[in-house]
Amino acid sequence: MPADDDPESEVFEITDFTTASEWERFVSRVEEVLTDWKLTESSVERWSSEKGDYVNGTWEEECEDINFADYKFSITHFFLKEEFETEDVKDKSEEDTLPSAMQDLLCMHNDFPPRAHCLVRWYGLREFVVIVPGTNCEAIISESKCNLLLSSISISLANSGCQVPMFVQIQQKWRRIYAGECQGPGVRTDFEIVQLRKVPSQYNHLSGLLDIFKSKIGCNLLPLPPVDVAIRFTYILQDWQQHTWPQQPPDFDTLLGGEVGGVEFGNLPFGACEEPISELHLAATWPHLTEGTVVDNDVYSDLDPLQAPHWSVRVRAAENPQCLLGDFVTEFFKLCCRKESVEEVLGRGFAEEEGQENNDISSALSKLTEPAATVPLTKLSVSSMVHSARKHIHRRRHIDESPLNIEILNSVLLYLFPDAAVEKSSDSKSKTAQSSFPKTPESEKTPEDNLFLQLKSAPTDSLTYRLALCLCMVNYSYSGLPAVAHLWQEFVLELRYRWENNYLIYGLAGGPPDLRCCLLHQKFQMLNCCIERKRARDEAHREGCKDKGKGAVSGSTREVSQGKLRDSASDSEEEFFECLSDQEEMEASQSEGGKEGGKGKAEGRLHPYNNMTLLNSAEPLYVPVTQEPAPMTEDQLEEQSEILAKLGTSAEGTHLRARMQSACLVSDMESFKAANPGCVLEDFVRWYSPRDYVEKEEVDEKGNKVVTGELSARMKIPGNMWVEAWDIARVTPARRQRRLFDDTKEAEKVFHYLAMQKPGDLARHLLPCLLHAAIQKLKQEGETFFFFFLLPKFVDRISDFIKQLVEMETVITRARSLRAKFAVNEDDHGDATDELEKFVSSLLEEPEVVVIGAGQGLIGRIIHRLFSSAQRAALLSPLDEDLEPDRKSSGESRKVPDFPPPAGREVLLRTCVPRPAPYSKALPQRLFCVLMKDEFRLAGAFSSDTSFF
Repeated sequence: MPADDDPESEVFEITDFTTASEWERFVSRVEEVLTDWKLTESSVERWSSEKGDYVNGTWEEECEDINFADYKFSITHFFLKEEFETEDVKDKSEEDTLPSAMQDLLCMHNDFPPRAHCLVRWYGLREFVVIVPGTNCEAIISESKCNLLLSSISISLANSGCQVPMFVQIQQKWRRIYAGECQGPGVRTDFEIVQLRKVPSQYNHLSGLLDIFKSKIGCNLLPLPPVDVAIRFTYILQDWQQHTWPQQPPDFDTLLGGEVGGVEFGNLPFGACEEPISELHLAATWPHLTEGTVVDNDVYSDLDPLQAPHWSVRVRAAENPQCLLGDFVTEFFKLCCRKESVEEVLGRGFAEEEGQENNDISSALSKLTEPAATVPLTKLSVSSMVHSARKHIHRRRHIDESPLNIEILNSVLLYLFPDAAVEKSSDSKSKTAQSSFPKTPESEKTPEDNLFLQLKSAPTDSLTYRLALCLCMVNYSYSGLPAVAHLWQEFVLELRYRWENNYLIYGLAGGPPDLRCCLLHQKFQMLNCCIERKRARDEAHREGCKDKGKGAVSGSTREVSQGKLRDSASDSEEEFFECLSDQEEMEASQSEGGKEGGKGKAEGRLHPYNNMTLLNSAEPLYVPVTQEPAPMTEDQLEEQSEILAKLGTSAEGTHLRARMQSACLVSDMESFKAANPGCVLEDFVRWYSPRDYVEKEEVDEKGNKVVTGELSARMKIPGNMWVEAWDIARVTPARRQRRLFDDTKEAEKVFHYLAMQKPGDLARHLLPCLLHAAIQKLKQEGETFFFFFLLPKFVDRISDFIKQLVEMETVITRARSLRAKFAVNEDDHGDATDELEKFVSSLLEEPEVVVIGAGQGLIGRIIHRLFSSAQRAALLSPLDEDLEPDRKSSGESRKVPDFPPPAGREVLLRTCVPRPAPYSKALPQRLFCVLMKDEFRLAGAFSSDTSFF
């Protein structure tokens, strides 16, 4: 195709010279952000700030990312949230109205805010916008780039009509140098900052700073308007010479060596090992001065901190002080993550040797408990047994081979089992073990008593609770994991010894396992139940042997007596089972009669039941002596539920499930048959489940009203489990039945469970108990309000809860330190003590606290004394301090200043003058000066009239 026929040949390239540059796009983007934030309205809002608004009010911010070419910036809008609606100026077109930022320059209500953005502190602004370089971008250092940014924000403010001041951060970020501008109708304020590393000597006082301020504003009016001055000097106290930290770290060797006593094991350590308050900052402020009313130059100064009308104090806490309670709990929590078994920690040879020694002890104790033994009961005390067992063990193992030496181990075991130190008979010892841990009536319980229920730990001072404390202490103070494994092994050995010798375990409440407690505590309670049942069974067997050959009447009387004890809620000594072999049980059952048993001998009667008689005879209906239901721990209940659930919903599975759940029902039916010869199922239902026996009145043939009854509808369902159970139930009293609760089997299950526990598993079981003890320790220290705020914050993550606990300990420790320094007497409830208590509490909660009465008040005098003591300790040698009384008497006392040189000085200068010309509008001018050892900063806000210049 010819070139002339190509339609594209007629299209010419056009260069668009109106395309925006990168700088113009940046300015446009800034204006767009200001519009989105609704900062472009020209209306001026007036709302007078009250004193404390900058501290107590809510500061909010909103942020956007912007780019200048490929250079990233972040633009942020900071503003103080208004707590009430603002009122617009009535005449918005009035030229005399100044932007809010210019009004803030002269406001005196919120000078020197203790916690605010640096621009708020320097300029007193409530609202401003800041542009800073991106996180990984280099600082804006060159003068040309700084001027380009300043011109950009100036154009953005002019185009958008925004009256909110805008700043740009320049130079290195650590220098905190900002340049900015604020525009209003016919007015403009320039914000400038100068920062140096050293203070020039000519500007090291108020008079030199006034010269800078006056020269900068360049006002030609005579006389000059007065300059308002506000001054703040900050003094730092770091040396607590007269008030050392009141707590000394505990001596763990003494504590665990047994010299203090076993009871000390129940006290978790608390507090910091170092001074938790590192510094006290005193700010002496002269808030409203006028130029000429105070002299401060290179020769003389009127600025005496004792004469300052306003004092405020803040404290600087030590960062992450070492706190004992937090360290103990944290180290124990780390133990939860360990996976090693006891055998892996102590070594296979150690574990095998322990097993052999356990067998030796068991065989030795078996000989002691034989009926033919002639050893007196007093020689069979727990303490003597423990001592002899330990002696036997440590003859074969060198003491240095064990993670815990014999003295420490004995101290721990005596704390866990204090009944071992009492030389009494086994009977008195068992009563002591049980009565040493009484149950608190529900009506007398306090919220603190139920704390263990919320944490699912164990009751205070129970065996499980004590074990958690001991394991925590040996883990922290000795060889950690090996010490825990060793103590656990010895602890289980002691439990087995008590099981084999029928000694109840100290520190456990009687009765079945409490499912509200941790699983380990339930296991200990289960073992105690086994010991109780075994003791009762052995006692019944011995009584049966003594009474053998006596008549049936006396035997029946004994059964009734035992039944009455059971009915009176005795859950320890009296049980009703003979230790018969399975063959003996079968023979005894067969000799006692068939399943229904006719009019045989009644056995196992407790008492008549509500004057009822049997349906088929005139014999009274007796309540039988029955077996106690088998106690179960929560893991056993879960296992049983899983087994029953796996049977399914089929007819066969349902029937098998009912059979498994009817063991206790069959036992009670057999006891009922033995106590009520000639009874029928209806008799049993009338006693066992009265609602399933329906009675009604009928009129007989003679016209008399008679009461008849029958089983309920559910009892008549074909295949009813109750009917089937009644048919298979034999006539057997409770004492001759197969045990529902096999204490020997259950005890061995418990020991197997304990033996399988790794130290990490053990720590996880006991961690709730340790947290329980830690919370109680916090409460015990007297800081009750911290305790109530802590508990609702209990979270699912234990690590977060431990962090909160450490924070609480740190705060309490700081409060204790401040109370000691300010001499707060908790026993004195006078006005002075209340004032000090309130002051100390405020120091912990607020960034800065006003001292009532400044240097002349009660708290001011204490602070003055603290500084004076530190000064004397720093400037006087020990010899000078000894000679000071003599020098005072002779009039030659060496003058020591009460306060050190101020660590920081802040001077705020304000005035309102016409600028740049004498006929210009009078506008606010402000200069904030910071003088420190390594910094000299001037932050100025200078306003000028852009209409009349």
